[in-house]
Amino acid sequence: MSAPAEIRKAQALAVAVQSRLGLGHLLLLLLSFAAVLVGAYAWAWQIRHGMVGTGLMRPVAWGVYITNFVFWVGIAHSGTLISAILFLFRARFRTAVYRVAEAMTVFGVMTAGLFPIIHLGRPWFAYWLFPYPNQRHLWVNFRSPLLWDVFAVSTYFIISATFLFVGMVPDAAALRGPAKGWRRTLYSLLSVGWRGTTGEWRHFTRAYLFFAALATPLVISVHSVVSWDFAVAMLPGWHSTLFPPYFVAGAIFSGVAMVVTLLVPLRKALGLEDVIGPRHLDMLGRVILLTSLIVTYAYILEFSLAFWGPPSAERATLIYRATGPTAWQFWIMIAGNSVVPLLLFAPRIRRSPAALLPIAVGVNVGMWLERFVIITASLANDRLPYLRRVYHPRPVEWAITVGAFGWFFFWFLLFVKLLPAISISELKEEAGHAGTPAQMGRSGD
Repeated sequence: MSAPAEIRKAQALAVAVQSRLGLGHLLLLLLSFAAVLVGAYAWAWQIRHGMVGTGLMRPVAWGVYITNFVFWVGIAHSGTLISAILFLFRARFRTAVYRVAEAMTVFGVMTAGLFPIIHLGRPWFAYWLFPYPNQRHLWVNFRSPLLWDVFAVSTYFIISATFLFVGMVPDAAALRGPAKGWRRTLYSLLSVGWRGTTGEWRHFTRAYLFFAALATPLVISVHSVVSWDFAVAMLPGWHSTLFPPYFVAGAIFSGVAMVVTLLVPLRKALGLEDVIGPRHLDMLGRVILLTSLIVTYAYILEFSLAFWGPPSAERATLIYRATGPTAWQFWIMIAGNSVVPLLLFAPRIRRSPAALLPIAVGVNVGMWLERFVIITASLANDRLPYLRRVYHPRPVEWAITVGAFGWFFFWFLLFVKLLPAISISELKEEAGHAGTPAQMGRSGD
């Protein structure tokens, strides 16, 4: 793609951001907001009537809410991978996709942070978990994984939001000039007085590099902490040293699949097929395939270790997952996470939006079921046979889950309308490298 074409695409992206909402975009926004209202009503009902309205009951004390928490934290991981790690490795193809991943990270963490509070049942006591001066002499249990989650998720949100904000400063300044009314005020606030001087660019690149290096360890640390919610327990099926790397790989797996799920319709809606080309889809497909193989290896290793040696409670739990009353969930999980992604070995499928999108959606379904199976099957298969029971989520839990998806998509749809989904400044920078390997939009590159 020539340099003038790159610049025209950057200008077209700015125009798309500043234009009015299209009918389709407005309908999606209203649908997402309606889902948020459904979830809010269900949560209010749960607060009024108590947790008895859910399907949680001994021995299954964790259910859909904790499943959603782990799922959304995992979704948020791809932003750090695509934006920070690929930036440090100078992978040029990230330019067209990293802003969507960064936004998805922030909104994913915002969604995940709701569920520990919802799961508490009495959300007005949630502030007990935060590290504030303990004037009331509360006996804070610093050994509790729930407290670790608060530290990990809050830290991840602060770093991710700061990383997203810093990267948008030049773009906000570019949109500030032609904007009018409240948009001009918004872009002026986000640009923090940016003028594009040499000194500002020097400080910007150094700060961006610093935040990228700071955010990179969070890919491993945050979801490792989430995995310890299970690994530190003495419950068969949970007590495993395999969980930290297994959860990290699964988080990146589901996160990149969600990026593809959002990016394929977005490139069509904004007319960015030349900017987000087959090469970008191909690279994202490779990441999905790689992490799928890692997750599949973890599945095999988990069963191999359980079947190595005499019969054990761990083996019985894994057999229960695969053959018990909820075995259909386990096998859909295997199909979505291990079997269907093997199609991505074919380059034509990786480069085809029509083929890549359903695979990515299937991965997200499979990864949600993976978290659900890990949590509920191990709890349901109690050591005391008379306590065993199958967990069935109630309508209030499904309604809150629908509200969480609406919450995520509502903020994402607002973001792509108010701010550029692709970095305008980096597109212009790549215009100076026309004809180099940085131009990744064409399928032949």
